Amino acid sequence: MARVVGIDHLSIRVSDYEKSKSFYGRLFTFLGFEISDEYPDTIGWTNGKTRFWIAQADAKAGKRKYHIGDVGFHHYAFQLRSRKDVDELQAFLQDELKATIVDPAGEYYDDYYAVFFLDPDGLKLEGMKYGERQAKAARE
Repeated sequence: MARVVGIDHLSIRVSDYEKSKSFYGRLFTFLGFEISDEYPDTIGWTNGKTRFWIAQADAKAGKRKYHIGDVGFHHYAFQLRSRKDVDELQAFLQDELKATIVDPAGEYYDDYYAVFFLDPDGLKLEGMKYGERQAKAARE
């Protein structure tokens, strides 16, 4: 029987390739990703475990803005090392990227700390850390 061993990549279409390439390039540099490959109107980044690709949407689709609640992609979460990393990501998003924060860094579930933000097309992204308090309690 086939078994999934991980998520290799996510690929999204964007309305303004250059604007999104700049946004994601800066975001992924901050998050420790590097460019894996680049083709005309398509680029991918990797951190050695997963890849994230963007490509230009076709002209007709590129005119429609994404709306949270539409059928399809809801959000993509980047698992971070610590709550401190979540806070640092939020500061970077606000100060450097001027990204829209839709839900600020905070506790959203028991021991689940996250910040939610939007890319230039309104796609929802998340930086999160789960289980940090539980792991600390187990060590004590």
